[in-house]
Amino acid sequence: MQRADDEEDVVGRSGKMRVGGYFFSDRVRRPFMKRTPTLPALFLCFLPCLLVGAFLSTRFLDLSASLGGVGGLATPPHITAKNMQSPKHPQDPPKTLKRPLPRIEIPLNCTLAPNQTRTCPNNYPISFRADDLDRPTSCPDYYRWIHEDLRPWKATGITQEMVAQARRTANFRLTIVGGRAYVEWYRKSFQSRDTFTIWGILQLLRRYPGKVPDLDLMFDCVDWPVIQKQFYREHNDTQPPPLFRYCGDDKSLDIVFPDWSFWGWPEINIKPWDSLVKELAEGNKRTKWVDRDAHAYWKGNPAVAQTRMDLLKCNVSENQDWNARVFAQDWLKESQEGFKESNLASQCKHRYKIYIEGSAWSVSEKYILACDSETLLVTPHYYDFFTRSLMPVHHYWPIKEDSKCKSIKFAVDWGESHKKKAQEIGKSASKFILEDLKMDYVYDYMFHLLNEYAKLLKFKPTVPEKAVEFCSESMACPAQGVAKTFMMESLEKGPAVKNPCTLPPPYDPRSLFALKRRQANSIMQVETWESNYWKTRSAKN
Repeated sequence: MQRADDEEDVVGRSGKMRVGGYFFSDRVRRPFMKRTPTLPALFLCFLPCLLVGAFLSTRFLDLSASLGGVGGLATPPHITAKNMQSPKHPQDPPKTLKRPLPRIEIPLNCTLAPNQTRTCPNNYPISFRADDLDRPTSCPDYYRWIHEDLRPWKATGITQEMVAQARRTANFRLTIVGGRAYVEWYRKSFQSRDTFTIWGILQLLRRYPGKVPDLDLMFDCVDWPVIQKQFYREHNDTQPPPLFRYCGDDKSLDIVFPDWSFWGWPEINIKPWDSLVKELAEGNKRTKWVDRDAHAYWKGNPAVAQTRMDLLKCNVSENQDWNARVFAQDWLKESQEGFKESNLASQCKHRYKIYIEGSAWSVSEKYILACDSETLLVTPHYYDFFTRSLMPVHHYWPIKEDSKCKSIKFAVDWGESHKKKAQEIGKSASKFILEDLKMDYVYDYMFHLLNEYAKLLKFKPTVPEKAVEFCSESMACPAQGVAKTFMMESLEKGPAVKNPCTLPPPYDPRSLFALKRRQANSIMQVETWESNYWKTRSAKN
């Protein structure tokens, strides 16, 4: 019998035929060819074709998947090699699922017998246990400024004498020993700044019991930084005293800490941040950006700074409209009328909102940035713990301080000509505030700052002779009115079940320079646009 040219792939040189991996002699094959093939013979002939067809089909399916499907029939995106395994015979054994660790709530015990002196309880947990399923997330990028704020003491460390030197302007001294807080008072702060700052630190201790290290620090509740760089140059042997406060500037070395209003500001009825941020998010939904008033809005106390008094000149008049609507806030009248006209969540009704500093930095910045409105930020001189990472033309629109009215006029006209971009700037800012500045991150910032500070101490902290122990019970139980309401509202119910986020590394000189250069270039770009805008208007007139 003649064989085809490719028959050698089937018949071996020994005269044996290979079918499906088995060999049969040629003598056996010929007799079967003379008779009608039986069922086993048909199967043996069909089997190679079946195997070849299956192989080609598999290759075709692989090619189809890689090309996104053939003839419009693409593999559904949710089907992958991993989840296409047989449910009865998985390749990997199923993992044991664990329940999330429930958070333990420990309420305050405010019941006391008559004439009994209040003491801090001893039944609160002294250690922190994170959920086994928890994988710490990376902290927001602004945490990197922690390293910069502590850099002046990186080489020398912090001695007890350095801490004592900061007493000159401090309102109180805070010592944490064995997870318990002790405060020595020096002078009362304005309103309840010191009270709610200490309250916030106590909530950190409730949140992460046993994790906050022993430390000793001085805290100044006044706005203006006082540790001036010019007195502590590299060639000077005198080391700067470490002093904590709410804001800093480029000329100072004060250590920046989250401000008291995160736990509430009872004097002007500003709620704790956790509650307020939800109201701000809801307020943003009430009025869409395109339906908002197309003017730049500001409302505040102008009497605290000349720059704010100048802002009042930008209000609309019979002769000029600078696209601004500016209002002076009468806090005395507001307090008498129950703060009906100062609800922050109801003020997100304008496409543009102005932020301007007062005597120094202002707590209003975070509320303005959270409004979905494009923030028109008058050139700042101070920063708080998160604002150094804000980017011009991404999170806000820069306004020149020395020509506010003209700058605001241009900003609004530009925004109305570029509505999509103006809306994007507002959204970027509110997303940053509502997501990267949520209360979990405020606490974690405090934790990492205090932890890194404690590493620099060259002495073992001890409780000062005149210090008094403070705890949540000793502050909240005797409190009254709005202050008590805000304390109970911002109370950490018990130990957290998640670890703090992971602190990012410090800036290297090149990346820090690149960040500042990018910010400066963005501001210069806006100033160029503004200059051309006014030149064009002058030419037309």
